[in-house]
Amino acid sequence: MMERIRITGAGSELQGVGRLSDGRAVFVPGALPGEEVEIEISREARRFCEGRLLRVLEVSPERVEPACPHAGSCGGCAARHMRYGATLRMKRQRVVDALERIGGVSAPLVFETIGCAEPERCRNKAEYGVEAHNSQVRVGPMEGRSHRVLPVSDCLLQTPQSVRALRWLTAHLAEYDCAPRIRDLVTRTSRAGELAVVLSGVGRSQGDARDLAEAMRRDLPELISVHYCALKPRPAHALDGECAHVLGARTMTDALLGLSFELSPQSFFQVNPPQAEALYRRALEAIGLGEEASGELASPRARRAEGAPLRVLDAYCGAGTITLAAAARGAQCTGVEIVAPAVENARRNAERNGLSGRARFLCGDAAREIPRLIAGGERFDAAILDPPRRGAEAALLNALAEAEIPRLAYVSCDPGTLARDVKLLTGRGYALRWAQPVDMFPWTGHVETVALLTLPDGGASEE
Repeated sequence: MMERIRITGAGSELQGVGRLSDGRAVFVPGALPGEEVEIEISREARRFCEGRLLRVLEVSPERVEPACPHAGSCGGCAARHMRYGATLRMKRQRVVDALERIGGVSAPLVFETIGCAEPERCRNKAEYGVEAHNSQVRVGPMEGRSHRVLPVSDCLLQTPQSVRALRWLTAHLAEYDCAPRIRDLVTRTSRAGELAVVLSGVGRSQGDARDLAEAMRRDLPELISVHYCALKPRPAHALDGECAHVLGARTMTDALLGLSFELSPQSFFQVNPPQAEALYRRALEAIGLGEEASGELASPRARRAEGAPLRVLDAYCGAGTITLAAAARGAQCTGVEIVAPAVENARRNAERNGLSGRARFLCGDAAREIPRLIAGGERFDAAILDPPRRGAEAALLNALAEAEIPRLAYVSCDPGTLARDVKLLTGRGYALRWAQPVDMFPWTGHVETVALLTLPDGGASEE
């Protein structure tokens, strides 16, 4: 069925949204707000549909010719057909809509999205799918809405070092016995230009992968580390398994906010360092550890006895990046993380940066460990939450509320779960003061957000 419709909004993946003649909402990838388009219905449900864009009859001024030849086929970028500034405005609106509709917050204060100074070649980590059959090798991102690998020779989001590894594996993987078992290539590039690689596959093949790794390191002088990840039977992502060292360095060192961090292959580390620094600075400002910010960005220090350090709790702390950034600004910090290698990284990172006396790290489920700390009598002046996409557990949020921690900086990678958790916290006496979107993933629908929530006597950001 074909229809001619007007696009009036944007969905969570920056796809166009309009209404069919029968009133149902229709989501149209590739269409922009303000455009009149001709579409073909590709999927129907009772209350909404999905449409395939056939023709643009009235073109938005925000439409551009995509710079990537794989736009529309690759599942990685959904917004190559629009100007970068338009994506930033749409992401801010996603946060506003979620806080209003899901969070129940009336007219939330949401600042303009902080965009990338350079949105190309901005990611320090890549996960490429791998398919090897006989002498045919396909390496690249997944095609949109499928589990098929899209073979590419370049990705405009990735570093040159990552792209060289992609091309090398495409050209040489078939020469090695381990080829049929390899499922993913994961690359990480440091700000110094060093490259670490993980080959993820079926079975414990790290021995078979050694010859491949040695050849790769000979041809790629920037390659300092190779690991093999034996994937779980139904892996959730390319590093969902047991990692074993193959050759080179066991960890990689990278820098963020003037600090040095040691990273194991499975440690969480933000994929866009300049934007991560912008994100973390806003979170630190929110709890009173800003660097002489003023005006709308100002955040007064929490009320503590003169000379006493701010006591900061960091849930889901990963390798300790934001915990140590807070410690470097004078706070006394406790970080909690469930991934054991990341906790070990965090402890070594504290030593590396001379901050062991100001930061401790606990390995455990934040939803259980933090209530235990609070029940044991520990008190905190502020908390930073940086949960996974599914958001924070209700038990953790309730424990923070029970402890009456006056200021919370919530770092979110999903507006929907952020809004859900804001609703729980506002129901427990907190007020949402502001939200700051940050574009960590250019050309996609993903948006990171820092939100400041305070209790009535916890202080508020100057607006």
